[in-house]
Amino acid sequence: MSRVVGIDHLVLRVSDMDRSRAFYGRLFDFLGFELHADYGRMVGWWNRRTRFYIAEVDKACRDEPYRWGAAGFHHYAFELATQSDVYELDRFLRHDLGGEIVDGAAEHYPNYHAVFFLDPDGMKLEGMKYQDH
Repeated sequence: MSRVVGIDHLVLRVSDMDRSRAFYGRLFDFLGFELHADYGRMVGWWNRRTRFYIAEVDKACRDEPYRWGAAGFHHYAFELATQSDVYELDRFLRHDLGGEIVDGAAEHYPNYHAVFFLDPDGMKLEGMKYQDH
């Protein structure tokens, strides 16, 4: 039987490659990722454990907006090292990146601290950490 040992990569389609590349480039620099691959219409970053790519939507789909709640992508959660990292990410999003916060850094569930935010296409992302011990 085959066994999954991790998630190697995720690819998100984006409507405006330049805008999303700037957003994710700054976000991933803050989160400790480095540029891994640049294929022009697809760009990827990694932190030596996970790869995260963005790819330009097909021209025929360019005018179709992302619809949160429709079938497909719901959100992606970045597990952070400490609870204080959740609050540091919140400050970075608000003051440096100008990201749209959906739910600010807080204990959203028992022993679960997170900040929820949107990328330029409105796709939901999350920085989270289970309770530190």
